[in-house]
Amino acid sequence: MKKRVFFTAGTAMTVALLFATNSAQAQTQPNEDERTERTSEIGNNIIVVTAQKREQTLAEIPQSISVLGGQQLEERNATSFVDYAAQVPGLSLQQSDPGETRIILRGINTGGASPTAAVYVDDTPFGPSTGASNGAALAGDIDTFDLERIEVLRGPQGTLYGANSLGGLLKFVTVAPKLGEFEVRGQAGFEATKGGDNGWSGNAVVNVPLGDTLALRASGYYRKVGGFIDTVGINRENANEYASYGGRASLLFKPNDDFSVRLMAIVQNIRADSRATFDADPLTHEPLSIDPTTGASTEGRLTRTEYYPEQNNVDYRLYNGTMSWDFGLATLTSVTSYGELTQDEAYDASGELPGIADAIYGGPGIGPLGITFPAIAGQEKFTQEIRLDSPSNDTFEWLIGGYYTKENGLLFQRYLPYELQTGNSIDPELTLPAGPNGEMVTFPDFLRAELDSEYEEYAAFGSVTWHLSSRFDITAGGRYSHNSQETVQILDGSLLFLSGATVIPDIVKGDSSENVFTWSVAPRLELSDHTTVYARVAKGYRPGGPNVVPPGAGPNFPTQFDADTLISYEAGVRAQTADQSFSLDASVYYLDWSNIQVLVTYNTAIGPVNADGNGDSATSKGAEITATLRPVNGLSVALNAAYNDARLDEDLPAGNGGFANDRLPYAPEWSASMAADYEWALSDSADAFVGGTVRFVSDQAGDFDNNYQTTFGRRITIDGYAVADLRAGVRFDGFNIGAYVRNLTDTRGLTSVGSFLLRPNNSVAASPIRPRTFGVTVGAEF
Repeated sequence: MKKRVFFTAGTAMTVALLFATNSAQAQTQPNEDERTERTSEIGNNIIVVTAQKREQTLAEIPQSISVLGGQQLEERNATSFVDYAAQVPGLSLQQSDPGETRIILRGINTGGASPTAAVYVDDTPFGPSTGASNGAALAGDIDTFDLERIEVLRGPQGTLYGANSLGGLLKFVTVAPKLGEFEVRGQAGFEATKGGDNGWSGNAVVNVPLGDTLALRASGYYRKVGGFIDTVGINRENANEYASYGGRASLLFKPNDDFSVRLMAIVQNIRADSRATFDADPLTHEPLSIDPTTGASTEGRLTRTEYYPEQNNVDYRLYNGTMSWDFGLATLTSVTSYGELTQDEAYDASGELPGIADAIYGGPGIGPLGITFPAIAGQEKFTQEIRLDSPSNDTFEWLIGGYYTKENGLLFQRYLPYELQTGNSIDPELTLPAGPNGEMVTFPDFLRAELDSEYEEYAAFGSVTWHLSSRFDITAGGRYSHNSQETVQILDGSLLFLSGATVIPDIVKGDSSENVFTWSVAPRLELSDHTTVYARVAKGYRPGGPNVVPPGAGPNFPTQFDADTLISYEAGVRAQTADQSFSLDASVYYLDWSNIQVLVTYNTAIGPVNADGNGDSATSKGAEITATLRPVNGLSVALNAAYNDARLDEDLPAGNGGFANDRLPYAPEWSASMAADYEWALSDSADAFVGGTVRFVSDQAGDFDNNYQTTFGRRITIDGYAVADLRAGVRFDGFNIGAYVRNLTDTRGLTSVGSFLLRPNNSVAASPIRPRTFGVTVGAEF
C-alpha cells in the first residue's frame, strides 16, 4: 500500500544458488594457499560475489545468497522483476503496474509505504529509505541487459548495508569497462501475447578501449511490451501496454593494478498507460463479465473500468563514482552517488469517492462527474561511503567504514473533478464563505496535498573475520547509525472547508531522530573440501519517522512512529561432489520481528486518513533447499523448494485489519521450481541449447484490509498457480538466434489483489501474470 497524504476510502530463508547455463557453477572452497589468489579466479568457473563488500567466493559467505548470472538472465529473456523473481527462493513480489513493485524477502511485509528490502546498484543504494516518498512500492526495477549478475541476500543486512534491509537486499552488479578490448553486441526481439498486442525490443552495448589505461562501456535498450487488458468507459483495447527504455555508460581509468576510478550513469524510463489490473469479483477474483457502463457482456476478456485516461511514468537516474586504491596495508574505497527516482501517475479514483464530485460541482447541464487522482512521488538522494579493508589473510581480515546520505522527498497529490462521459477535466475552482467572518474565499483546488521530507543519516560500520584454523572462521560486524527526519505537509482546497476545517491551508511540520545499533555474528566450518556449514545471527532495522497530523485528528492520532527491528537466526549447509555433478544448498531460519510498522486508518475532519504506526511483533520461520544435478556434460537440472510460515504474533492496531496468527501479506507458504537446460555442440563453431522451467506458488494472503475483513469476515486470499516456460537457441560465428514461450499453459495467476471499496461496482483490482507469450530474438557479437 502506498502512502496517501489525504482522504482514502478506508483503507524462506535458505542459501540458494541459481546457476548460469554455462559459467556460474559452484566450485571447491579454496584452501589457504589459494585464498590470496581470489581475484585471479574471477570468471574461471568460480562464483565471485561482493555480498560482504569485498570479492569472495560463494563458499566463503556465511549467509543465504542467490546469484543470477547475466548470461542466464539473457538466455531466459528475464529483463525485470516479474521475469526472474520465481528463480529466487524466498523472493516474492507485489506489483500492480510496471515500475510500481514491492520486493518481499522471507515474508517480511505488512504493507505500508516504507521498504523492508533494499536495492543496490553495485555499491550504491537506490531508492528512498523511508515511506515519505512511497519507497516500498517503488523498488528500482533496473533493466538486466548487460548485467554481470544479480545477488540476492536474504536476512537482515544492517551491518554493512544499513537501513531497510530487514528482509534482505537485491544487488545489481553491472559489467565494468574492459581495458584493451573492443566489443560490440546487440540483439533484437519480437513477441506475441495471447489475446493482446505484439511487442518488440532492441538493445546494444559497445566497449571501447581509450588507450592502455582507459575504457568506455555504453549500452542502450528499448522494449515495447504489448497490453492484454481492455478498458471500458473509455474503450481501449490492450490498454495496459508499456515501454521501458534507457541506457548505461561507464568509464574506467586504471593506470595500474592498485588504483582505479570508475564513473557510471544510468538512465531508465518506464511509460505505462492503463494499470495492469482487471476488475474482479472480490470473493472469487474472476473477471467481471458485464460492462458496467453499457450492460454488454465482457465474457472471455479482462477489463478495467476507466473513464479518465490513466498513466504511470517512472524515471530512474543514477550517477556514481567509485575510487579504489590498494596501498599495501589496506584498500581504500570511496563510493559517491547521486540518484533520482520520480513517479508521475494519474488514475481514475471515481470508485473511491462515489458521488462526491456530483454533490459539490454538479448542477443543471453538469455531470455525471468523477474524480481523478494525479500524483507525483519524487526523491533526490546523495550518498557517500568511505571504507578501508585489509588484504586477504589466512588469520585475520577486517573492514571499517563510514556512510552518509541525504534524501529529499516529495509527494504531490490532488483530487480533480472531470466529466464521466467525455473524460474532460472541469475547473475545480470554488468560491465559498470560508473567511473568518464569513467572507467569500476562492479555492483554486478541490483538494491538494504536498509532503516535503528530508532524511539524513550518518553511520560507522565494521566487520572482522577471524580464521581460527584452516577450516573454521568467525565473521562479526556492527554498525552505529544516527538519522534525523523533517517533514512539512500542506493541505489545501475547498473539500477541507466543506469537511469542517477552520484553518486553510493547513500546514503541519514534523521531525524525529533515532540512534540505532545493528550487528551480526556468523561462524563457518568446512567439514571437508566440498562441504561447508554455517550459522548466522543478525539484527536489522527500518527507520521510524514523523507523521503529519491532518485537521480534526483525534488525540490518538500518532505524531510519529518508531523504528522496527528484526533479529534473524539461521543455519545452512553447502555441499557438492568432487566432480561437481551434484550440489546442495540448504538452510533453515527463524526471524523475530519487533515493533512492526503498519498503516492504520484514523477518522479525521477530512475523512479516513492512513498514518504510520507500530504494532507488536511477527515471526517468520522456514526452510529452503536447492539441488543441482549435472549428470552428463552440458546438462544441468536445478530444483528448489521453499517453505515459509510468516505470521502476526498479536493483533495489529484497530483499523488495520490484521489479527494474531494472520499470515503476513504476499508471503506464500510454499514455492518451488525446476529448471532443466541442455547445451551441446553442433560443430566446431556452433552450439545449441534447450531448456524449460516449471514453477509453483501456493495460496497467499493479500494485504491487511479492514473493509474486506468487516464485509466478508475473512482475509483476501489469492489462489496459487503453476507456470511452465520453454526456451531454445543456437549460437554460431558471433551470431545467436533464440526462441521462448512463457506461461505455456496460459495460466491466469495473480500477483496481487487490491483493497476493497477502491474500484467501481464493489470489485477489486487483480494483477495477473502475462498470458501465454511466444518470442524470438536475433543477436550478434563482434
